[in-house]
Amino acid sequence: MSPGSVPDSYAAYADGREEPRFTDWLRERTGSTWTEAVEHPFTRELGAGTLPTDAYADYLIQDYAFVDELVGTFGFAVGEAPGMASKRPLVEFLEVVTDEEDDYFRRSFEALGVPDSRWREPEPTETTRAFLDLLGRAARQGGYAETLAVLVPAEWVYREWAVAVAETDVEPGADGPPSAGMELPFYYAEWIDLHAVPSFLAFVDWLRGELDREGPTLSSRRQRRVDRLFRRTVALEFAFFEEAFGDS
Repeated sequence: MSPGSVPDSYAAYADGREEPRFTDWLRERTGSTWTEAVEHPFTRELGAGTLPTDAYADYLIQDYAFVDELVGTFGFAVGEAPGMASKRPLVEFLEVVTDEEDDYFRRSFEALGVPDSRWREPEPTETTRAFLDLLGRAARQGGYAETLAVLVPAEWVYREWAVAVAETDVEPGADGPPSAGMELPFYYAEWIDLHAVPSFLAFVDWLRGELDREGPTLSSRRQRRVDRLFRRTVALEFAFFEEAFGDS
């Protein structure tokens, strides 16, 4: 489905639908870019263990450069969230990113032979710089909804590709986390697991629910802004994989 075939207003999209979701409208507005991002060869080769380690190391360095700004954006969302019920899951996710995920990055850099100087002071690529600018712009241009417009697709895309890879490559009947049946280096297997474990799936569902609640209450102008931010995020997710895969 192309963006042009999806109504450019949520009201028109929701009209006549029994259970419309604001996030479904946003996702459909991205057209084929969504599929290109979640089914990118980069993630397929990562899951198969055939992705060159040099390309993956470069990818992780750029992703780590992005994470610092992402933490700040989640922090902004905590401040803007309407009430403790919305703040608590965001805070809990921040704890995962700054603890468990940060530990993963550091162990992976060491295993991949990445010098400290490369990941501590990375040189952002053009796509990484665009992503960093987008995160800052989302906060500057609005409030909670605009921030969610970037956070939701950023986490949702990762959920989709990780679940697809895990379901494809896990041995039937394997116990434990999604990639327990894979014979992969930990830096591949754990990256998949981090984005396919039940707690992350539930968090993305919750994030979507927040935007589903907020979106329909926005003015038409803000809905258009959220739509642009969401589509730009998906396009950059694709570009991020494309850039890393191009070096493999």
